[in-house]
Amino acid sequence: MPSYPKSTLVTPTYNWPEALELLLLSIKNQSHLPNEVIIADDGSKKETERLIKNFQENFPVPLHHVWHEDIKNRKPAIMNKAIAKAKHEYIIEIDGDIIMHKDFVKDHLRMAKKNMFLYGSRVNIQENHLEDLFDKKQTSFNFFSKGIKKRGRTLRIPLLSNLYKEEDSRSSKLRGCNMSFWRADFIKVNGFNENLVGWGIDDSEMIQRLLNIGVKGKRLKFGGIVYHIYHNEQDKSHININEIIEKETTEKKITFIEKGINQYL
Repeated sequence: MPSYPKSTLVTPTYNWPEALELLLLSIKNQSHLPNEVIIADDGSKKETERLIKNFQENFPVPLHHVWHEDIKNRKPAIMNKAIAKAKHEYIIEIDGDIIMHKDFVKDHLRMAKKNMFLYGSRVNIQENHLEDLFDKKQTSFNFFSKGIKKRGRTLRIPLLSNLYKEEDSRSSKLRGCNMSFWRADFIKVNGFNENLVGWGIDDSEMIQRLLNIGVKGKRLKFGGIVYHIYHNEQDKSHININEIIEKETTEKKITFIEKGINQYL
């Protein structure tokens, strides 16, 4: 059996227990379990807490719920609080509306390497499949499954996934819903930037700081497969402010931000 780093799987959530339930079921199905799971809860109501408590009763690894009050979107802050509590050296980050292929965690861990982060893509579950998805609590998909888009991304071919080279610039394919990194590297750049407003850019701005300290990226293709549950678009009215911050991080090669994970360590 190969020796993998010990890992903490972290996922943000906000008032969508139906999606979170499928995510947690897909964790239970993993061929290689993470060593712990932390739900970073940006102020959900009691339904989410009840769901997590039910799962905690027979979950195969420690399942922690980190919650703070609902004051608009504070995803960077709740993710920092969650990762501050993480007990293990390698962080796998997914979104709260993701269903994982059974080898998802194993793929991230087998590719993990010092001084490198990984990022994968996602298969999209379409809106017209949602009723069926939640009724049947479906957590298993393949190339021929109904209700999905981007079918090519369902293919898991470990040999091909090894062919991708390390990169020292940020890819346009980067998605925060499917990435992993060393906790020590994350702390070195002070985690997510809490000066970012609302939804968006937090993952790519943090990754830019990792690149600025010399951590390289690698695309996880033909592995690390996830299925993204359709939802309405997030409010992007403030995105320009975040893009200005990200541009400054890139141009000035900023490596450490003032308001980050160090508040919680």
